[in-house]
Amino acid sequence: MRRTDRLFEIIQTLRDGRLHRAQDMADALKVSVRTIYRDMDTLVASGIPVQGARGVGYIMTQQISLPPLTLSDTELEALNLGIAIVAEAADETLKFAAQSLANKIDAVLSERTIVDADTWKFATYPFADTVRGFAQMPTLRAAIKARQKLRLTYHSKGDRITTRKIRPLHMEYWGRIWTLTAWCELRGAFRCFRMDLIQSAEALPEMFVDEPGKQLSDYDPNL
Repeated sequence: MRRTDRLFEIIQTLRDGRLHRAQDMADALKVSVRTIYRDMDTLVASGIPVQGARGVGYIMTQQISLPPLTLSDTELEALNLGIAIVAEAADETLKFAAQSLANKIDAVLSERTIVDADTWKFATYPFADTVRGFAQMPTLRAAIKARQKLRLTYHSKGDRITTRKIRPLHMEYWGRIWTLTAWCELRGAFRCFRMDLIQSAEALPEMFVDEPGKQLSDYDPNL
């Protein structure tokens, strides 16, 4: 069973408002008690209203819950943009609520996404970064669809600003940070750009076609 599915099953178990022992949940889910302890720590850290302790049991306090939802990439994009905007507001209560909601969203992302997202969550102000990333979203999405080259101004490592011509291929979501995979004509290689570090993206009057070695199917993130 995937970790995401297991967390969901634990939440469903706890929704009856009764006290549940970690051993009983471990037996039902066919995992170790230590795994249940780690899962409970994850749920608590994500803002799920769970109370209890190891060796005693866990219970969920009353909450407003929604039925399971399936979101498209665009819907998830809209939800996270709203969270980012609210988190930049002056109201401290709303800021806290936005952070709590973001944690709950992260709790139900796939395990791979949660792990990979940690690689990208090194910004000092992640919500502000999200807003900046969305600023280029329409141009990038349109260019990928039209197979149109872009001139990118990018804030590279070492606090350097570079300008390069790229073939935009694919966008991915990594826990409130979006990335753009592209073929970079400046480097003659694939590059993965953090969208919040893209300062400008200009559509060029140049289209591109699939070429061996420059397609998304040729990209190996481990190289």
